[in-house]
Amino acid sequence: MAPTPAPPAPGTTDSSPQASGGQQLSHGLKQRHLSMIALGGVIGAGLFVGSGAGIAAAGPAIILAFTLSGLLVMLIMRMLGEMSAARPASGSFSVHAEKEIGPWAGITAGWMYWVMLCCGVAAEATAAGKIVNGWIPGVSSWVWVGLFMVFFCASNLTAVKNFGEFEFWFAAVKVAAIVTFLVLGGLGIAGVIGPGAPGATNLTGHGGFLPNGVSGLIVGLLASVFAYGGLETVTIAAAESDDPKRNVANAVRTAVWRIAIFYIGSMALVVTLVSWTDPAVVADGPYVTVLRHLGVPGAGAIMEVVVLVALLSAMNANIYGASRMAYSLVGRGQGPKALAKVGGGVPRRAVLASCLFGFGAVLAAKFWPATVFTWLMNTTGVAILVVWLFICIVQLRMRRRLEREAPELLTVKMWGYPYLTWIAMAAVAGILALMTTTEGNRQQLYAAGVLVALLITGGLLKQRRDAAAG
Repeated sequence: MAPTPAPPAPGTTDSSPQASGGQQLSHGLKQRHLSMIALGGVIGAGLFVGSGAGIAAAGPAIILAFTLSGLLVMLIMRMLGEMSAARPASGSFSVHAEKEIGPWAGITAGWMYWVMLCCGVAAEATAAGKIVNGWIPGVSSWVWVGLFMVFFCASNLTAVKNFGEFEFWFAAVKVAAIVTFLVLGGLGIAGVIGPGAPGATNLTGHGGFLPNGVSGLIVGLLASVFAYGGLETVTIAAAESDDPKRNVANAVRTAVWRIAIFYIGSMALVVTLVSWTDPAVVADGPYVTVLRHLGVPGAGAIMEVVVLVALLSAMNANIYGASRMAYSLVGRGQGPKALAKVGGGVPRRAVLASCLFGFGAVLAAKFWPATVFTWLMNTTGVAILVVWLFICIVQLRMRRRLEREAPELLTVKMWGYPYLTWIAMAAVAGILALMTTTEGNRQQLYAAGVLVALLITGGLLKQRRDAAAG
């Protein structure tokens, strides 16, 4: 007879589906894993490379753009922290959306996030393959893409502690890189290294602090918002840690200084040390440009390694997050039951399905780059904003429920509730409205709108069928 599965942790809302043998997800992640996953989650390829386009558009005002979007992300993470500490769940916000709004909301938020993570896997694998192909031109970048996909799929099929270890060391490399950059940048501003102290020349010259006006700030703001995507994975991972409530609370509480130092601090260093008009900021990336300016030998090669690590880290985390979100959804009857099987404490079929979707997106990039792949990638830019909007709505409803039914579960509380929640919701809606001002962002809205409409329609139809059957 199969052993009786352990009961879920107190306050857990995720109803884990039972596989043959009664297996459930394991709890193999430690506090050090969660801490580094949270740290690494705010240091991605979007920061090291993608921020260059935002600097080119906003100029020195990129500091303001990252500060504004950083404040919004801090509020979102605090809301997530409140909900996840009270009721840890591998489906995180999707579970809470289903309970507080309805099954259609859980389906929409959950599968939207799943698509976003899987497409992220494809984009990151493709970019990583190009980097290694530059080092070893004799081997096609597609070979490397395939190898990376297979490797991280295999690693996620094993015990969750392996995922935690990979992310721990990946994050350690990224943290070391950004801390080194901050130290060198600080020495450069002080005139200890490099051509001399720049003063405020690059902040006030070349058109001033806001050289391209409000329109440039808007572009920088949008670029900074999308660079923050992926932080939510830590609340998904917390459900598989040895102490979900305490671990997620600790991870979220430190999000403020991480965002302030790593994102806002590094952007301030970049635009202080080099001119935002330098074409290398976009062509080579802001970090490479600053390191070269400071006379650091091999700056380009060093940052290529760091970016590769950031890409591989994101691939690993996205496969993990996508598989757990899919597992949670099917466990609640919101997807194909075949994905619910667990082996060795890991939802292996959900891992395989997530990797196959990601690899399908990679093939789309090769064979249909201007149609299927473009549509898929356009949905991902808006997906995170849709998820954030759900988080705001759900937190408002869940907080009222917890205060009424189980106030002892509110170990992490949202600041300034409900006012800051409403402000965050208005900010997300405002960013979506700003996206209508440029053609490229409008295309993202159209693509995401189609996906959201399909998910909501499917969710409502299923909700109606379930109600009729019940």
